[in-house]
Amino acid sequence: MTYPRDLKGYGAHPPDPKWPGGKNLAVQFVINYEEGGENSVLHGDRQSEAFLVEEPAVPFQNIRNLNVESQYEYGTRVGWWRLHRMFQERQFPVTIFGIAASLQKNTEAVAAMKAANYEIASHGLRWIQYAEMPEEQERAQIAEAIRIHTEVTGARPTGWYTGRMSTNTRRLLVEAGGFTYDADSFSDDLPYWVKVEGNDHLVVPYTLDNNDGRYVNTYGYQSPSFSAYLTQAFDFLRREAQTSPRMMSIGLHTRIVGRPGRAADLERFLDHVAACDDVWVTRRIDIAEHWRKTHPPQS
Repeated sequence: MTYPRDLKGYGAHPPDPKWPGGKNLAVQFVINYEEGGENSVLHGDRQSEAFLVEEPAVPFQNIRNLNVESQYEYGTRVGWWRLHRMFQERQFPVTIFGIAASLQKNTEAVAAMKAANYEIASHGLRWIQYAEMPEEQERAQIAEAIRIHTEVTGARPTGWYTGRMSTNTRRLLVEAGGFTYDADSFSDDLPYWVKVEGNDHLVVPYTLDNNDGRYVNTYGYQSPSFSAYLTQAFDFLRREAQTSPRMMSIGLHTRIVGRPGRAADLERFLDHVAACDDVWVTRRIDIAEHWRKTHPPQS
């Protein structure tokens, strides 16, 4: 039986991505837009949300957790607009990982995303756990996510990130068709191709370490700070990229780094990146399309 995991990857000699403009490092910022799609009895769930919140929480069974709900609400009411302004001031392109149910509830934010020419990738129908969801139910939710996303944004999503995916997710995405890439992997510093039932499918890996979720999970950011950690990773990859070009992803959440103290910390990193002219700050779809053209699958 063939082992289903690839532990080798590119090995000692990763390919040269040949990033545009002769850049050696591609830098990609994601803003996760999830609020209004999380677990809640308001959404028909049996328990409240307890993931990526400010204090240790346990799910409430069959009742609302107003504490958690208001933390999520901060993201769409305030955090999103703060982050949007920060990225617009620096003219940095962004990829949005948009939960369809969340985008549907805030068309004003969607209009701002479109006006800024951000990529709006799908983050699924809901911000919930899919690992144990029956295949038929997940298939239906993917179809509904595509339908709502298309209706709300005016365009079908071409990128996808579930986050809390199942073993069926990637196969169901390929079955649905129309996706340029998915980001449900953390296994590399470069995009890579996989075979899914005989089809070539592109994966553009994401990140959980260059991610503001570290502020509120059990690992935390004490020393170094978030901006210091990002700067260390960025500077290391720039040096490494002189001989082996790389990609750096940064994951952000409106309700987490959108808070003032954390936003101030993020600004330090944004200004550090803005001062470097040897990096390609871009959207995930641009990375995916470049990779498909420059490094097509070797079938």
